[in-house]
Amino acid sequence: MTGGCKKNSKDKKLSWRGYKLHIDCIDGHPVSAIVISASLHDSQVAIPLSQMSEGRVTNLYDLMDAAYDAPEIHAFSKGKGRIPIIDDNPPRGKKKEMAPAKKIRYNERSSVERVNSELKDNYVVETVRVKWQIKVACHIMFAVIALTAKKIYTLLPQTV
Repeated sequence: MTGGCKKNSKDKKLSWRGYKLHIDCIDGHPVSAIVISASLHDSQVAIPLSQMSEGRVTNLYDLMDAAYDAPEIHAFSKGKGRIPIIDDNPPRGKKKEMAPAKKIRYNERSSVERVNSELKDNYVVETVRVKWQIKVACHIMFAVIALTAKKIYTLLPQTV
């Protein structure tokens, strides 16, 4: 098992052991997912996850939270013809305010948080009871598949 730590929005240090799920969603629907060691920084998975999604959908924006605020991620996104909308994560000092149009688009990130919340609340992703990365990844990916199937089902026309 591996571990990690970070500061939350209230500047309190959180630590954990295990693995993390990174999920790329569009309009609240999972597109790609990667399970990584908890000790790996979030920004290190952004480009591989984006490359996975590229083969599945065409998107114009990359919406990411402050953990992904890195020059390489901005450059990658722009190099692919997309607009990076990434929350500012200043090492020290004042946070830069987003342009109004970007701020409105950034609010769409809440759909990703709802997906994460649903996985935690309804698909037992936080309390995986298996060991080894391959088994953990399998358990979590089955949860992502089940959630995706549910999302697809809700898109189908309903007959009474």
